[in-house]
Amino acid sequence: MAFDVLPGDAASPVILHVPHSSRDLVESGLYPDIVVEELDHLTDAHTDLIAFRAAESAARRPWIFVNTLSRLVVDPERFTDDEMLRAGMGPVYTHGYAGRRLRDDDPSRDAALLHEHFHPYAEAMTGLVGDRLAATGHAVILDVHSYPTAALPYELHADGPRPPVCLGTHPLHTPDRLRDAAREAFGDTGLNSPFAGCYVPLEHYDRNPAVSALMVEIRRDQYMIEPGGPPTAGIDRISRALATLVDTIHRHR
Repeated sequence: MAFDVLPGDAASPVILHVPHSSRDLVESGLYPDIVVEELDHLTDAHTDLIAFRAAESAARRPWIFVNTLSRLVVDPERFTDDEMLRAGMGPVYTHGYAGRRLRDDDPSRDAALLHEHFHPYAEAMTGLVGDRLAATGHAVILDVHSYPTAALPYELHADGPRPPVCLGTHPLHTPDRLRDAAREAFGDTGLNSPFAGCYVPLEHYDRNPAVSALMVEIRRDQYMIEPGGPPTAGIDRISRALATLVDTIHRHR
């Protein structure tokens, strides 16, 4: 399996979703001479550690769903109609952070990657959300990401603000109370810039308000050495802030 599900409290509706933290690869046609540089710039380094630490310190443990493969194999948060196709970064990337080609075009290989990794991932995440709905009547997905301090060439919306924490929202799936709780927990935040929206499984997307979601994009200078370096002391503050948000969600269910 290309993902791990770490159980939380049976009464918790919260899922910490960590899709882009891994550097692990399988054979997928990537050009080997540029892989390390691409991983340094495109991996949301240490966001799994942030989620793990937050879960450990939260009063009630949330559930964690973490991708164990790099997004360079397949990106579980991209879809066949995604606007990032314009940058060669749909579900299977053909181009990288600076617009360089990452792999040859091969529809058969891409179909196999989607079959082996993308679709099972989506089904498992849909299943976990369904389990939380059945157990608690609600599901709250906190999508844990990071982004570089300086815009990378692939970004389609690089001209806007780059706050310490960017909160990505959706009109149906991000209630005001969830957005406001995140702003209080993290402090200096912005909305939907430079990245917007949040991940919700397609079965529930834009139709089921019982599934709440928020993307938490942490600017990397807040907690690590860029690009691709070790965490700094700031990771403790970010992890505590995420735990505070989890606790607030639990208190106000």
